[in-house]
Amino acid sequence: MENKNYKRTLVTCALPYANGPVHIGHLAGVYVPADIYVRYLRMKGEDVLYICGSDEHGVPIAIKAQKEGCSPQDIVDRYHNIIKKSFSGLGINFDIYSRTSSKTHEENASKFFRKLYDEGKFIEKTSEQYYDEETKTFLADRYITGTCPRCGAEGAYGDQCEKCGATLSPDELINPKSALSGGELVKKETRHWYLPLDRYEGWLSKWILEGHKEWRPNVYGQCKSWIDGGLQPRAVSRDQKWGVPVPVEGAEGKVLYVWFDAPIGYISNTQELLPHTWEQWWKSEDTKLVHFIGKDNIVFHCIVFPSMLQAHGGYILPDNVPANEFLNLEGDKISTSKGWAVWLNEYLEQFPGQEDVLRYVLTANAPETKDNDFSWKDFQARNNSELVAIFGNFVNRAVVLTHKYFDGKVPAYGKSEPIDQEVLAQLPELKAAMEHYLDNYKFREALKEAMNIARLGNKYLADTEPWKVAKTDMERTASILNLSLQICASCAIAFEPFLPFSCEKLRNILNVGINAGQDHRAGEADSIAVNMYHEGEGAALHTGLSTEALILSWNRLGASDLLPEGHQLNKAQLLFSVIEDEVVDAQIARLEKIRAEREAAAKAAEAKVVTPQKEECSFEDFEKMDIRTATVLEAERVPKTDKLLKLTIDTGIDKRVIVSGIAEYYTPEEMVGKQICILANLAPRKIRGIESKGMILMARQHDGKMRFITPQETLVNGAEIG
Repeated sequence: MENKNYKRTLVTCALPYANGPVHIGHLAGVYVPADIYVRYLRMKGEDVLYICGSDEHGVPIAIKAQKEGCSPQDIVDRYHNIIKKSFSGLGINFDIYSRTSSKTHEENASKFFRKLYDEGKFIEKTSEQYYDEETKTFLADRYITGTCPRCGAEGAYGDQCEKCGATLSPDELINPKSALSGGELVKKETRHWYLPLDRYEGWLSKWILEGHKEWRPNVYGQCKSWIDGGLQPRAVSRDQKWGVPVPVEGAEGKVLYVWFDAPIGYISNTQELLPHTWEQWWKSEDTKLVHFIGKDNIVFHCIVFPSMLQAHGGYILPDNVPANEFLNLEGDKISTSKGWAVWLNEYLEQFPGQEDVLRYVLTANAPETKDNDFSWKDFQARNNSELVAIFGNFVNRAVVLTHKYFDGKVPAYGKSEPIDQEVLAQLPELKAAMEHYLDNYKFREALKEAMNIARLGNKYLADTEPWKVAKTDMERTASILNLSLQICASCAIAFEPFLPFSCEKLRNILNVGINAGQDHRAGEADSIAVNMYHEGEGAALHTGLSTEALILSWNRLGASDLLPEGHQLNKAQLLFSVIEDEVVDAQIARLEKIRAEREAAAKAAEAKVVTPQKEECSFEDFEKMDIRTATVLEAERVPKTDKLLKLTIDTGIDKRVIVSGIAEYYTPEEMVGKQICILANLAPRKIRGIESKGMILMARQHDGKMRFITPQETLVNGAEIG
């Protein structure tokens, strides 16, 4: 799609589900990249609205409330506050962070549904669904548990097995039961409304497959797969009590299905913030809409929600949906149910003052094109070898030397050398590269270019050695430090979208302010001109500086006169601190403990898995089997096989040969002298040219390994068992 000159940009972030805190997977996938993008646009002086809120309806919340003996509202109130506070703690400050349990959202979602209903945009279908007679409730997929038909694990849900990851339907589960009561289920008829996505297939194909080939391959590919496979009607209602009630007669006990309810929350939150002007953000073609989501939400934001908006009419559609892949933790998939995660609220408590380290590592290792991994050792290494040793070291040396030689005042630039021009020539190139990557949602690459500015400054100081030059030529020393400080100021601009806390610290050192963009949180009057502006470039971020203070803006990045001669710097302070081994070792130990407990629980669960009983046999059938004790006299591997051993045994009746597939469990040496039990009267058969007379009795464990059934005491060979 060709580029369009928009007047404003509306950025939404996937609504976090309010049944637990936010973890690093959420941050890397959605919220950190979105925050980088918004900060970048605002630094350029663009008109941006930043919308998010808690997704507070759905089955998991109702289940959690029942388990904890409280109301669903209690659950969402608790986690809404935790999530909102955590975001702010990491510098992610939305223009509004609201919730889908708000009155505004209930009214808006109801009107949205009712318009589509009145215009005949839904179809009604009656189907049989599982019903819990004990609780008098129709059960959604997550309310149903049973044995996984793929891997045999107990406790699989009606939509997914968490052990093997298989996508399931309730009808596939073996012995399905209610997750509410634990009781057996019956099937009863129920009526629901569906959005017929198949009617929008042609339109979606043209809009996405022809019109948005610039979308990320993972987004475009998933959409293409769904469209090519044929779209099916999707239910927009559920038999449940917790949620937005379906606003039609005869729909008692039914609520809007969460996937229909939640994305409307973006619109509701905008209305709540800007009740008089919200339509210019959702209904004007001059607005660019960008959804930041994780890959598990691609279908909802690229196919389902756009189809809803198209059916409703009057709304703009997303210009881009830059979805990231998944972030793993120490080589394993993040799992909230198993505690395998790094929670943001806990990180902020355990790593005070190091918010930017997490932002940096999650961006530098962002899963933009494929799943990626977070490890504590990498976290430590990136902080110590990049933030401390490159960025922080450069700034500290430049400022300390300026205080040492020029009383903390920016010295004059007078004596130039070719190296200066070479360095200055690189800055516009780095700025252009950053803009290219940021405009195309490649935040990991953009961060590399920002760090290259710090690398450039570090190398410049190392190459020019002003501490040595100062012994003979203070004029040249002044020029070196002037240029170094200009690069520091460019770093304060370049790193602002990524490291806001550190850049605020750097601006305080440099005694400057920054262009921070527009603030839309102005209340009922919808007045958005609430901050002071500097030379028409945007709003000045309040830093305690006077209105005459120097203001840095994005368009000045790379300039050689950001800090004028004589400008007074504040005292130097370290931007970053070294993270010691014991700090990350403690985090690794915590995860290792969780992993060990998880593996022990899994083994215990597997140990309980017993193969179902075979069909009944008569006593006469059993009497036909001649089971006896025997001792192994000789043992050897069967040539050209991996599993077979040839055993010569003494049965007390005779000496015979049995060929058995036990070589992967026992060596020939281990077998000699071992007393075993055999089925003596099994008809002989040839195995690899060797006549085998009988069968060894063995037991298969839950881990698949085979073990002998042996007498507790040594018996005479040929003793009958029965």
